[in-house]
Amino acid sequence: MELRPYQHEAVQAVYDHLRERDDNPCIVIPTGGGKTPVIATICRDAVNLWNGRVVILAHVKELLEQAADKLRHIAPEVPLGVYSAGLKRKDLGYAVTVAGIQSIWKKACDLGPVDLIIIDEAHMVPAEDDGMYRQFIADARAVNPQVRIVGLTATPYRMKSGSICAPPPHSILNHICYEVGVRELIVQGYLSPLRTKAGLQRVDTSDLHVRAGEFVASEVEDLMDKDALVEGACAEIVEHTKDRRATLIFSSGVRHGQHIVEVLKSRHGIECGFVTGDTPDGVRAGLLRRFRAGELTYLCNVNVLTTGFDAPHIDCVALMRPTMSPGLYYQMVGRGFRLHPGKADCLVLDFGGNVLRHGPVDAVRVKEPGAGDGEPPAKECPRCHALIATGYQTCPECGHAFPEPQRRTHEATAASVGILSDQATRAEERVSETSYHVHRKRDDPSAPPTMRVEYRLGFNRWQREWVCFDHTGYARTKAEAWWRARSVEPVPASTEEAVELARAGALAPTLSVTVERKAGEKYDRVVGHRLGDKPPRLESDEGLPDVPQPVGTTYGIPDEEIPF
Repeated sequence: MELRPYQHEAVQAVYDHLRERDDNPCIVIPTGGGKTPVIATICRDAVNLWNGRVVILAHVKELLEQAADKLRHIAPEVPLGVYSAGLKRKDLGYAVTVAGIQSIWKKACDLGPVDLIIIDEAHMVPAEDDGMYRQFIADARAVNPQVRIVGLTATPYRMKSGSICAPPPHSILNHICYEVGVRELIVQGYLSPLRTKAGLQRVDTSDLHVRAGEFVASEVEDLMDKDALVEGACAEIVEHTKDRRATLIFSSGVRHGQHIVEVLKSRHGIECGFVTGDTPDGVRAGLLRRFRAGELTYLCNVNVLTTGFDAPHIDCVALMRPTMSPGLYYQMVGRGFRLHPGKADCLVLDFGGNVLRHGPVDAVRVKEPGAGDGEPPAKECPRCHALIATGYQTCPECGHAFPEPQRRTHEATAASVGILSDQATRAEERVSETSYHVHRKRDDPSAPPTMRVEYRLGFNRWQREWVCFDHTGYARTKAEAWWRARSVEPVPASTEEAVELARAGALAPTLSVTVERKAGEKYDRVVGHRLGDKPPRLESDEGLPDVPQPVGTTYGIPDEEIPF
């Protein structure tokens, strides 16, 4: 099995991190983007190249089965054991052990020395100090103090504490070594395009209480289980899914889910399966089999078919529950990310105000502690009810033109959002991390490489630009100007040299970038930078004159010239 380019980059990023740093890395790949092949490849290399022993931890048996199956396919020669009560196996003594955390958290010493612990769905590791994951890792370190941990997740944040990565000893995972976004994989054809619509029925969540970062479950169910809301929502679901093949519904509770199933049957003559945490295993397996086979078009569940559930033909997800958790919102919508033959896109029907609350799923907004509300991350088209990013001035679904926003008065400084023109908005965003990579054009090894610069904005968004040192003419001239604005080192002759110098600390830090967004365009683009001070020469040479730093200049290559 050959890895996709971004999967290969993720594997290499882990190896670079483990060689160069003493802490533990995390990989962020969207739901449906293929984390399991990355896990299997790392396991194969750890055993075959470095004679290591690995344990893979997950919290649901479906993830364990996926990891074991993929490892058998990629590396059939690697001795593989499974330790899971749910899978009725408790294997010990293997080079790679796939284990359910609930089954093995007290058994680390029984495994013997382990060199690498891989945690799938790493956002499930609690922030507290007394969880099962932490107990297992503490015991594994007692056996082998040199054990390293690698996490993989699609959602690297928690509702209350923010990012799952923090410096040791505050967190098990310390640094995101690689991240690829939903939008990028959609554009590259690896994930299904998404369409989002708000329900006509409105819910007011302002009176709901919040406990431990989430709406109180009983209050949510009482709010959503009103007759008019359920009947109206079911009618909308039926109307929007006439030509859809598989609709997955998330209800707010058992009573609410039963109500949805009954209304679909009695008023619309539609059979809808129903799965809860208490559904017997045999009944659940039968419903999921029928759903995956296309015998059952509608399936409702109460927050159980999130992580680990794989049905690629899902082309509609109905959110019949509001949530304060950006991670849960993402995981629910993520059930529709996967590609499937004949599937043009996935429709998300939001009856809980989640898109307006958290933003488009390719740019989920996670507020840092103490941050204000700021601008809403999404808005609803009043004509077709599509939910779109706030920056759009014309609805991409129906063409409705939004009125221009009123200028705010009493601004102390110039506004960071530029004047709207050709449906474009500009916003200055703080950069928390910058990384540099050699980028090679897909399917064209003869094309010159470029330097891919990745700016981390917030918790889970990256903005990229490409700098073309190996090109000629205009592109090379722009690359030279880009470099001189940031460094007193001579302009590199090649992309490889530029990346090496950048990683060695030759460039001024990027404090913020100005990002331009245009409705209907595939990519956002960087149109300005705010830079810190240039560092001194890497090799002591204090006689070189400093180069004046341009202000407000664009050095990135336009997106239509990106060498994919």
